Amino acid sequence: MHSTRRLFLQTAAAGSVTLLPIAARAAGHASDVFTTDAGDIAVHPVAHASVVLDPPAGTIYIDPVGDAAQYADFPAPDLILVTHEHGDHYNADLLAAIKGAATLITNPAVAAMLPEGLQANSGQLANGESVTWNDVTIYAIPAYTLTEERKNFHPMGRDNGYVLGLAGFTIYVSGDTEDIPDMRALTGIDLAFVCMNLPFTMPASAAADAVREFAPTYVYPYHYRGRDDGTQDPQEFATLVGDASEVKFGNWYG
Repeated sequence: MHSTRRLFLQTAAAGSVTLLPIAARAAGHASDVFTTDAGDIAVHPVAHASVVLDPPAGTIYIDPVGDAAQYADFPAPDLILVTHEHGDHYNADLLAAIKGAATLITNPAVAAMLPEGLQANSGQLANGESVTWNDVTIYAIPAYTLTEERKNFHPMGRDNGYVLGLAGFTIYVSGDTEDIPDMRALTGIDLAFVCMNLPFTMPASAAADAVREFAPTYVYPYHYRGRDDGTQDPQEFATLVGDASEVKFGNWYG
């Protein structure tokens, strides 16, 4: 892998994108397939913040947590991305069970705590850094909380979101963040996964307002269960997004 520091990653879409529902189910969760000039990209919601992407370049697991059985029906990972250290995003025991020969990329804080058995074929990206893996460009976009009472959950400079460039199809995964300027400044995003819950990230209204600004073609609300009545309503989010993006619903909590 070759890593470079960049201020921003922008990948222009190439050609049309068609979304096809498919009947196949993995681990009890319906999947969507996005047919693009880069080939078919399957999206498998797993739970909360965990998602499996299956593009031609190789199977990508993002923030896998939970039980290994939840991943048994998916292809083995070729690449695993971890945004930050919280237990609903990083689980060393699960990674040890499913990693195999996959490349593991994390933020520096998680890299510093990886047990020896996970350090092989692993790398780290700090905010603003990027790397190319199997012709997929991976850019570590900042993820942090702005509101004073939430800053302790996700301090600026520690955690990652990711922007993935796959031959003209661009995917944004927010990780845990509020509607920060880095998110709002995104352009050319074909598919986004945007978090929302309290007290840890942001309300549905802020997430939707950011989505209306950076206007991805498709967006999944995810990571929306919270604490102390902080769970957000994905349907409210969709209503607030309006026609700025096509909102897709994944079975994150089935």
